[in-house]
Amino acid sequence: MMDLLSTLKPNMDADKIRLFSLIGASIVTIALWQVPGGNYILYPFTIIATWFHEMAHGLIAFAMGGKFQRLVIFSNGSGMAYYSGPLFLEPISTVLVAAAGPMGPPLAGAGLIMASRNPKASSIILKFLGFFLFFSALVWVRSLFGFVAVVIMGAIVLGISFMKSQAIRNFAVQFIGVQACVATYFQIDYLFSYSAGPLGISDTGRIQQILFLPYWFWGTLMAVGSLLILIASLRFAYRS
Repeated sequence: MMDLLSTLKPNMDADKIRLFSLIGASIVTIALWQVPGGNYILYPFTIIATWFHEMAHGLIAFAMGGKFQRLVIFSNGSGMAYYSGPLFLEPISTVLVAAAGPMGPPLAGAGLIMASRNPKASSIILKFLGFFLFFSALVWVRSLFGFVAVVIMGAIVLGISFMKSQAIRNFAVQFIGVQACVATYFQIDYLFSYSAGPLGISDTGRIQQILFLPYWFWGTLMAVGSLLILIASLRFAYRS
């Protein structure tokens, strides 16, 4: 019995360290994104947050019968997904496409975090994500900077997937999942804005046009929902 307890305690301590590291990383990421220049301090995570956001728009549009034409990512961390219709189930499909940018990444991130409970799944997930980054660069990314950045990210993820340390692979999956969950908070002012520049409309503004409730209501719902999704997925991954 004592041998069993002595084996469990180091594992429990290591789990606590990893959990607190993930929570700390999410807090630091969200906080730095809200200060001037913070997106450049966290530059790699800014770019992957943009990739998650724009890919979610494009893939949901594709799933709803549209054509995902191209994705552009710029060096300042901004991006855009272009698609054409018609879409199935209009205007609900337009709402789903608009909501996919802020909410698709947290849902995908939660899936990564929860799947990390299975040691064998971590390596498979990293390889799939790495190859999908390459695939997206070849098929959809149409800006030079975005293409290079996404290919580099894919190479890094694939490199981690072939590491011998299971602990590193597990933590990498969870860390990427956390970054996907907090991607909603990148440019949070955009989440609580009706417009997106002089000629555009924000995701929450587009939802307001169709579902009538104000954009700030949808922004609040998405911000709170993303946080709850992150908490629930971490609780699942680290439950006894």
